[in-house]
Amino acid sequence: MPNLLAIKKKIKKFKKVINVSGDKSISIRWVLFSSLAEGTSTAKNLLLSQDVLAALRAINKLGIKSKINNNECKVYGKGIDGYKYKKNLVIDAANSGTLGRLILGILINTTFPIKLVGDNSLSKRDFNRVSEPLSKFGANFILRNNKNLPLKIFGSKKLRSINYIEKKGSAQCKSSIIFAGLRANGTTIIKAKKSRNHTELLCKYLKLPVKVNVKKNYDQIKISKFKKIPVLNYNIPSDISSSAFFIVLTALGKNSELEIKNVNINNTRTGIISILRKMGVKIIYKNPKNYKGEKIANIKIKSPKVLKSINCPAKLNSGAIDEFLVIFLVAAKANGTSYFKGLSELNQKESPRLIWGGKILSKMGVKNIITKDSIKIFGNPNLNIEKEIVIKNYLKDHRVFMTSVIAALSFGGSWKIHDKDSINTSFPNFMKIINYIKK
Repeated sequence: MPNLLAIKKKIKKFKKVINVSGDKSISIRWVLFSSLAEGTSTAKNLLLSQDVLAALRAINKLGIKSKINNNECKVYGKGIDGYKYKKNLVIDAANSGTLGRLILGILINTTFPIKLVGDNSLSKRDFNRVSEPLSKFGANFILRNNKNLPLKIFGSKKLRSINYIEKKGSAQCKSSIIFAGLRANGTTIIKAKKSRNHTELLCKYLKLPVKVNVKKNYDQIKISKFKKIPVLNYNIPSDISSSAFFIVLTALGKNSELEIKNVNINNTRTGIISILRKMGVKIIYKNPKNYKGEKIANIKIKSPKVLKSINCPAKLNSGAIDEFLVIFLVAAKANGTSYFKGLSELNQKESPRLIWGGKILSKMGVKNIITKDSIKIFGNPNLNIEKEIVIKNYLKDHRVFMTSVIAALSFGGSWKIHDKDSINTSFPNFMKIINYIKK
């Protein structure tokens, strides 16, 4: 079975330096901003995953050309009104919630109805969370079950600004409204629960009319209509969500060290660092610098002798929302009982990840108690698996696959992990890096 990965041996101690693929969130946003810019934008280290390639195909369908050559990608933008809207246009977001939700905010002025589709997993996710605020601008939407893909967007040339309260801590929802606000007359105001802020930082770097007032518990964002986006040349830093798997592999190991180069350590994304430090993992930043508003550094990790349990502060959730599956593995080996709460958003991902987190732990023999938004994990510092474990039917969620690989290498047992091609959506080089660390 070529699409199955079998792991039968634990990883030995290691001391390595690695490079991780480009940040997915920034890669997709770079494609979208560059498609609206006037002129040719160039990116280096763009993540060439299925999600990012879907973004390039989407702008190609809208009349914007792109070209990939080795480690460099060019997008030939035609300005804010450069999209060619045609009859019967279908945009395929594949597996990418970021692409699917953000691009709707840009397509809000389409002159013809546009159909947005996605794969089986994306088609089960909630798109009403963006269609509802976007409809307030003056666009109309028809969604399957009033919630899911496929959907149709009917744009408007008379877009009005809105006031909106974003309560979920969804950067995708917030970014979609920002893109729409940039097309609308007047000033759009968002009161947004804290979430990753790559869109706002890019707007600031590009000198777009977006002002952010940072409050203690939320951000107030004011957006006005834009006239021009300059070209965006960008050297994409490494993705901390992808780096998280190797950070945890080191944290769960013995006498191991790892350095990951040039990682985006944006403080809206480093919840996993804060959580693991509280659990006793030694993590330091080397050579920190600021790049176009983003913080970048090398991350160095050393295996701790003891892992401490944690009652995880909910305020760290939004900064670690994509990393909790692998964080649960650290809790499985911690000395004591760990508790994570306020995680209902995990079940809105590619698969119901909170449920899958409990399933993986149970298969490993780790006691856990799950509610609709929390999990309690009873750690076992001496955990050593000797049985067979099979992971399948998880909606091809790339993070379920990668978490299972880290568990197999860290705790032992004989693992059969299906759908290994699921990593192509976000991290095609994952197994290549794993194999390098194992050498």
